[in-house]
Amino acid sequence: MTPWVKRLLIANVAVFLLQLAYPMLTGYLQLVPATALRTPWTPFTYMFAHGGLAHIGFNMLALWIFGPRLEARLGGNRFIALYLVSGLTGALLSIFTPYAAIIGASGAVFGIMAAYARYWPREKFLVYGVLPVEARWLVIAFVLMALFGARGVGDSGTAHFAHLGGFLGAAIFLYVMEHSRTRVSTVKSGAVRAEVQQPAAPRGDDMKRWATIPRSELHEINRSEVDRLLDKISLKGINSLTPSERAALDRFSKQKS
Repeated sequence: MTPWVKRLLIANVAVFLLQLAYPMLTGYLQLVPATALRTPWTPFTYMFAHGGLAHIGFNMLALWIFGPRLEARLGGNRFIALYLVSGLTGALLSIFTPYAAIIGASGAVFGIMAAYARYWPREKFLVYGVLPVEARWLVIAFVLMALFGARGVGDSGTAHFAHLGGFLGAAIFLYVMEHSRTRVSTVKSGAVRAEVQQPAAPRGDDMKRWATIPRSELHEINRSEVDRLLDKISLKGINSLTPSERAALDRFSKQKS
């Protein structure tokens, strides 16, 4: 269990227990897009409130399944930013149902699922414990369900636009993150070429540092990610790593005791 996944699980469960103890609290936490300017906290609080045990159960199970590996890859700050951006974009798209009362972490959680499918598209999950489905097809199925629901073909009690907003928010967040990182890398590489007296660290040094990552001290999820990246280097060479993958290895290499 990674830090932000644990905090989000605790926060959502705690709010749900408060809702059970004080039912009127839900009215203060829910988002009604038409009145959001008068209740500006609700685009944030709606994603921590839920409408029943099955509702919170599905969302927290999905967060527990998809969240830890993604947080390990992105780092805590980017992970929580992705979660909040997805939830807030879900609130923004809910303007298409202006008078609906909306609660639930689904928009934020669907953003986490979309990001997971971006990095591990062929990872398989057993739907209902029986049917193996790759992450990319699972996310596509949820997108299609939200699209059909938003057009009135689904359950009117489901916040389909919030779900679509979660997917859209994740797509925008990942695009900006990856392209800004590429621009920074380009600027830095240009600065290194301009300043001959400050050469870049030899890539052999990177390999030596990454080879000494304390795997036994890592969480199982992080350990499998390190193994995957080192295997990728063995098969395709160090140049095959993306900037985010190099950053992940650098982050793990700093965890020495």
